[in-house]
Amino acid sequence: MKIIIGNASKELGRSIVNKLNVQPSPVQVSKFADSEINVEVGSDLCNQEVYIIQSISPPTNDNLMELLLTIDAVKRSGAREVTTIIPYYGYSRQDRVIKNNNMQSALSAKLVANLIQTAGTSNVAVIDLHSSQIEGFFDVPITNLSCFEVFTDSVHTENLAIVAPDVGAIGRARAFAKTLGRKHKIELSDEIIVIDKYREKAGTSQVMSVVGEVANKNCVIVDDIIDSGGTLCNAALALKSHGAQSVISCVTHGVFSGNAVEKIFSSYLDKLVITDTVLHKLEKTGKMEVVSVANILTHFIQGGKGVS
Repeated sequence: MKIIIGNASKELGRSIVNKLNVQPSPVQVSKFADSEINVEVGSDLCNQEVYIIQSISPPTNDNLMELLLTIDAVKRSGAREVTTIIPYYGYSRQDRVIKNNNMQSALSAKLVANLIQTAGTSNVAVIDLHSSQIEGFFDVPITNLSCFEVFTDSVHTENLAIVAPDVGAIGRARAFAKTLGRKHKIELSDEIIVIDKYREKAGTSQVMSVVGEVANKNCVIVDDIIDSGGTLCNAALALKSHGAQSVISCVTHGVFSGNAVEKIFSSYLDKLVITDTVLHKLEKTGKMEVVSVANILTHFIQGGKGVS
């Protein structure tokens, strides 16, 4: 077994190889003067089972291209099997065709899946896909790993309410409630609080309606991606205005575009817990906590290939 760590997942990859007690295989990534990316891998991959660990996170296009070239280089080196571990699957929110004003979008999430397969991967593993339909975009085996377990120690269960930030997130919130309930032997999944977002008319501010009782509750908003942070901050404000005692959020992928971090620190959110699927350089504060998915991915590798 050989493991290659991409630039987008350096720290997470090092945690995984340390847990497996193996050395990562050498890889060199460089850029030519015209900004083309070049990837070179070691010559010891022939007839090996190779794992590539690389998130498709910002800078998204560079990291995606690096991933594709790494898969191709590994295949050309004679690897027997290539498993691509993508902690954060960029382009996942572009998972449907949008038609409006005589314009039509690409189905970007599927195109990325096609590129990864064409590059030569044998298997794919991801953490918390934005939508399960993306699994159907792949013709090679794909494993969508849940990371809910890593959040459970960050949540105080007294007087708890699990919150879906929109209607589409109800399934994710209920699944998190079941995970939390199993660990702490409590029942949470029957009543999920929902933030209903709508605009009364075009050009007006978005209204956040809270469906469910949150007065004096410790609320936990569950989501897969935080990008600009606006929706999450507005949801925290809505919950506090309806009498919530505290509001924390457990979000898998912290993308943090623009001034998202500043928004979080100045919001009504008491704490944000994210994972290390996206590489961060954040100052440690009481308002933000990073938990690792290294154990989840280590167990996946061990379980898939019988590593001791």
